[in-house]
Amino acid sequence: MLSWGLTFLVLALIAGLLGFTGIAGALAGVAKILFVVFLVVFLVSLVFGRSAKAV
Repeated sequence: MLSWGLTFLVLALIAGLLGFTGIAGALAGVAKILFVVFLVVFLVSLVFGRSAKAV
């Protein structure tokens, strides 16, 4: 999931450099959403993974 976020970020940067500002904004928005989802999933797995090993 993080790789998809980075892919969209790179595509947004390339689109921004080429002047496609609308597409760049949309791709950057998708990259932000994917990054937040990745962080939430990471934190949840970190908490539940740590508690499962303690039992």
